[in-house]
Amino acid sequence: MSIHASMGKQPMSGYMTGYLETLALVERLHRLLLDVIKDEFERTGVIEINAVQALLLYNIGDNEVTAGELKSRGYYQGSNVSYNLKKLVEMGYMHHQRCEIDRRSVRVRLTAQGRDIRDTVQTLFEKHSAGMEGRNVIDLDGLDSVNTSLRRLERFWTDQIRYIY
Repeated sequence: MSIHASMGKQPMSGYMTGYLETLALVERLHRLLLDVIKDEFERTGVIEINAVQALLLYNIGDNEVTAGELKSRGYYQGSNVSYNLKKLVEMGYMHHQRCEIDRRSVRVRLTAQGRDIRDTVQTLFEKHSAGMEGRNVIDLDGLDSVNTSLRRLERFWTDQIRYIY
């Protein structure tokens, strides 16, 4: 069910209409990003890894992290981070090692194979960036404005979770 369909028959203010449109766009854009990544990997013949796993590898980059750190950054709330990390280790995309201090915690980092996936995503994003700039899809000021607005929305939602008022 879409966000709009759940509203019932109450008349909406202009602001509410705009807010619901923003919510729908954010949701669609995230799904679309995952589809774009999936399509890129299908084109290159990499089918054993899904788009969420590819983004995990991309965002880990050269760092060594725990599943808890990834969850606390808020990137993967809709997916099972532990499951995806376990699968990536099993497929050889990541190394894992128990933390010396807290044996329950596992630290992960990319293998050479994982870095190849990260590089593929990086190349895809660079291609998108150049294409958007070249076609004047949105200029740098426009990107800055979108990012500022999305950070404000993120801060508002974070405050709602922390300080429900």
